[in-house]
Amino acid sequence: MSIWEALAVFAAGTAAGTINTIVGSGTLITFPVLLATGLPPVTATVSNALGLIPGSISGAIGYRAELKGQRRRVLRLSVAAAIGGLGGAILLLMLPSTAFETIVPVLVALALVLVIVQPRLARAVQERRDRTGTPSRHTDGGPLLFGGLLLASVYGGYFTAAQGIIYLSLMGTLIDDTLQRLNAVKNVLAAVVNTIAALFFLFVADFEWTAVLLIAVGSTIGGQIGAKVGRRLHPTVLRTLIVVVGTAAIVQLVLR
Repeated sequence: MSIWEALAVFAAGTAAGTINTIVGSGTLITFPVLLATGLPPVTATVSNALGLIPGSISGAIGYRAELKGQRRRVLRLSVAAAIGGLGGAILLLMLPSTAFETIVPVLVALALVLVIVQPRLARAVQERRDRTGTPSRHTDGGPLLFGGLLLASVYGGYFTAAQGIIYLSLMGTLIDDTLQRLNAVKNVLAAVVNTIAALFFLFVADFEWTAVLLIAVGSTIGGQIGAKVGRRLHPTVLRTLIVVVGTAAIVQLVLR
């Protein structure tokens, strides 16, 4: 890897760590850069997954204030993330690289629709429950969210691009809480998926360790930047940013 390629990978890692902490989809920055350095797709994917772990942890630490009072929720949903992440990592080594290319843009598009309509949908659901006297939404999302996050984490262990957007859309629809607090949970779940997948890859796949180190350092810095910026964003601005980044992700995924 030349000095210019190394600088490009480091810059991509920093940008990915920042955008992952705020929204998600940082892999859409790092993955093409790794491919441009000549890495095979699977090596680029597993190196990226390992390199982004420190960035996810950094972002979660940056959001530690928003994580207060969410221990039970985080622990329960982390189980789904861990199981799904391991499943996705196994699929990466078993399935052809084209297996998810059709379904992924559809998943991201549906997630964006949920992000857009989530405030109105949440109000409608709560008004209906107020009229019928049924309890408010589960504080942890119930079985539906657990299952949805498990499936989203399978995809996350496989590729990770835009998984954070899918997480936010599911949690925002099924949990009655602020977007910033849910974003904090999203960062923890992303760290769990990346860690589980990377630990599996350590035993069965080849890494480009220079790329891993550069992305790790860059994403750690980016995680702190993303936390400082993201925590100050108004919910409407954050939701708009999610839609913009998600739309860009769909375009890139379709054109790949």
